[in-house]
Amino acid sequence: MTEPAASLTASTALTTPAPAPVVAGSATARGRRARLALRAVQVLLALFYAVASALPKLIAHPTAVESFDRIGWGSTGMYVIGALELAGAVALLIPVLQSVAATALGALMVGAFIVQLTVFDGQNAATPLILIVPLALIAWARRGQNARLWGLARLRA
Repeated sequence: MTEPAASLTASTALTTPAPAPVVAGSATARGRRARLALRAVQVLLALFYAVASALPKLIAHPTAVESFDRIGWGSTGMYVIGALELAGAVALLIPVLQSVAATALGALMVGAFIVQLTVFDGQNAATPLILIVPLALIAWARRGQNARLWGLARLRA
């Protein structure tokens, strides 16, 4: 009696598809909302770096000129930093460059923090520190893109 039951169970197992894994609808919706929120932060940071930070340097706004003269870097340093910030802002919007851009801008903010402390006596030193937080989040969340970037670099070599 055990043999027919065993063959029935075996044949049923072969014809019945395995149950699909259960994925909570709220988990996928939550993940989608998190991705959208991260993308919104990236766009806002890109706008900030392009418009509020790079543009005054690139058009030689008097306050930017004064600040860079006080640092001792002059107009060359001002244009270089402005170009780096603009490049970082654009790269934050390019999927394969997002993690690298956030890391580079974070490093730039570490330098800005040091300059704010040493040259400007800590005035506005909190701004670069505040910006490092979302940049670090973007760099970590988009770190999977680094493998794609390295793959593209290997194809070129």
